[in-house]
Amino acid sequence: MARNIEIKARISSVAAHALAAAAIADEGPIAISQDDTFFACPSGRLKLRAFSSTRGELIFYRRSDERGPKESYYVRSSAEPDTLREVLALAYGEVGRVRKHRTLYLAGRTRIHLDRVEGLGDFLELEVVLREGESAQAGVREAEDLMRRLGVQPAQLVERAYIDLLAEKGREIPPLRR
Repeated sequence: MARNIEIKARISSVAAHALAAAAIADEGPIAISQDDTFFACPSGRLKLRAFSSTRGELIFYRRSDERGPKESYYVRSSAEPDTLREVLALAYGEVGRVRKHRTLYLAGRTRIHLDRVEGLGDFLELEVVLREGESAQAGVREAEDLMRRLGVQPAQLVERAYIDLLAEKGREIPPLRR
């Protein structure tokens, strides 16, 4: 399974962090609309990420819910989202949906996400992709350095997934019914 080190932080606005992200990025900004459908999964999280009705990916991941840089294990597979969503909903049941507009910047091996999440607001995520056999601590140091350079304070860090934050607010976006 692939691994990365992740952080998620609540930010005042995507626009306020776009200049800082662009200053350290090798590529970007890349605008991406994402519609994530989560399914019941006792051993981690299973989500279908749709970029359009015909292009998406199925993602399984496992990580702890804690504040600060944390290791995440994941597997991704290309998918045709509309049909696969129906199959997975029938087989496992939908937990809910998260819709967001993501602005992606690439800084070396790190993906910088500036997310505007429907029902939640603005967030910054970092994903430092680890090499095979590389220690998690190397990725944590890189994430902490990027947090500092992007002006992210420890008090801004969020430990939970967007789907959990929406559920806590009672604003989970319900599955679409056909």
